[in-house]
Amino acid sequence: MEDYEAQEVEFWRRLAESDMSRSQMLRRSAAAAVGLTILSAPGTAFAARRSLAGSSLPTAGTAGNFAEIVANAKKEGHLNTIALPPDWANYGEIMSTFQSKYGIKISNANPDGSSAEENQAIESLKSNSRAPDVVDDGPAFAIAGTVPNSSGQRLFTPYKVQEWNTIPRAMKDTRGYYYGDYWGVISFGYNSSLVNPAPTSWQDLLKPAYKGKVAMNGSPLTAGAAVAGVFAAALANGGSLSNVAPGVDFFQKLKQVGNYIPVQSTPQTVASGQTPISIDWDYLNLGYAKEFPAANWKVAVPSDGVYGAYYCQAISSYAPHPWAARLWEEFLYSDQGQLLWLKGYSHPARFQDLSSRGVIPKSLLTALPSASLYAKVKFANSGQQTAAKNLIAQQWPSKVGQ
Repeated sequence: MEDYEAQEVEFWRRLAESDMSRSQMLRRSAAAAVGLTILSAPGTAFAARRSLAGSSLPTAGTAGNFAEIVANAKKEGHLNTIALPPDWANYGEIMSTFQSKYGIKISNANPDGSSAEENQAIESLKSNSRAPDVVDDGPAFAIAGTVPNSSGQRLFTPYKVQEWNTIPRAMKDTRGYYYGDYWGVISFGYNSSLVNPAPTSWQDLLKPAYKGKVAMNGSPLTAGAAVAGVFAAALANGGSLSNVAPGVDFFQKLKQVGNYIPVQSTPQTVASGQTPISIDWDYLNLGYAKEFPAANWKVAVPSDGVYGAYYCQAISSYAPHPWAARLWEEFLYSDQGQLLWLKGYSHPARFQDLSSRGVIPKSLLTALPSASLYAKVKFANSGQQTAAKNLIAQQWPSKVGQ
């Protein structure tokens, strides 16, 4: 465990060194906010109730006010989440554990929705009891939620959980508008009954043995996981976080040799053997290995291009259940909540703190691929992500297809 912890310390040190200033991040992410579609929704009495509650709502959790948060959250008795697939990073168990622990019912809308749809729902349903209380956004959309609109309103409201200081600075808005919750890396999942030898590098994927067997989780024209796949391929083929063109060229070559198939890998295609090799987040591929034992699913983090990304938690400024929203965040960032994410094979934001205190069960660590490979992970900032998406939009259709 000591070697794993040392490598994690080095990872967080390097991530903190690469952190952008807040003003840079806001400027570079303004476009994301502009892109959100605003819809109308029927009004209710919730706006008035929020106004009355707003004066007493805490902006930070403390040992002194936690009992008040719990009591008021139980009075509300409900929490609205959005875009949380139960088989994604162990969210199914996370939600059921929260409901059992506090007796608060969760309504999870649009489980397979995107970050853009999460933010859109906050805006379009802001006067409706069905509006999201909390979101789990990609970084670009988390940043967009902090940008004031023409009326000076932000989608998110600031709140700092009790464990705020143990969340790495590079993963949070210092004002408390959002904070990273878990991260993963792009991996190769493969059906060991159909794939031999096992792929361990991006160059391996070009071997004739993998003809018609390599797929991704979606297209990089629309899916974040696939964009991440292009980033990782670029890192392995002479590119960089600022230049993903070699990644697009790699997939063009992968298609030309007949190995890449334009079939979106899903739990169903994994179980059926339709996508023998899936380029996807490590926590999803590792989850498939547990969920589909008959598929003999194995997982490898590529040795020559390791790209990672994290998601972010935020509370809606228009949350119909503002106390339950705060209790949800406190639960997620407690040791219990963080370990549930790790149980789902994702690295929780407070991993280093948990590791330094020796509270992580060894079984959770050994269930992950080699720690030395995770230590190589690189993360793109919002400007690099925007540039990558623009280049992919220009080159992918003609070089690779949909």
